[in-house]
Amino acid sequence: MENATILKHIIEERRSIFPKDYTDKPIPELIINEVLSNAVLAPNHKRTKPWRFKVFKGEEKQKLAQELQNIYRETTPDFQFLKKKYDDIGFKINKANVVISIVVEYSQLVPDWEEIAATAMAVQNMYLTCTANKVGCYWSSPKIVNHLKDSLKIEENQQCLGLFYMGSLD
Repeated sequence: MENATILKHIIEERRSIFPKDYTDKPIPELIINEVLSNAVLAPNHKRTKPWRFKVFKGEEKQKLAQELQNIYRETTPDFQFLKKKYDDIGFKINKANVVISIVVEYSQLVPDWEEIAATAMAVQNMYLTCTANKVGCYWSSPKIVNHLKDSLKIEENQQCLGLFYMGSLD
């Protein structure tokens, strides 16, 4: 197949696939590394490389699930708190094989929107790489990620844009 045809096919096949559809089969480390290597090939003005990714697996991922559940509990008024939502937060993270935090670092060399756009293009590269490798994935950006500043060691010039979930498929 010609490169353009292959690329078009991968773009057409790209979908958000949610953790409920993931299997327990681990994603090979080689694929995780390829996803991250391709992410950083995204265009970025003045070569600021504004993306910051942190990979959560195993025990770290379980701690992230518990932390996000705690944040939801602490930041949600009792009358709005939903046990199902609380449980879903933990389920999604624990069902995913890998969760990657998506953080943008603002360089002040270019407008902030350009740094966000570059980071989004990096995530698109992650999506396409997952699709090419038949790995399910999706980008989630719930408000509660704004409270991850301490655990992600987010600095004043950084912002968490969400979490990227990855899981094996049948």
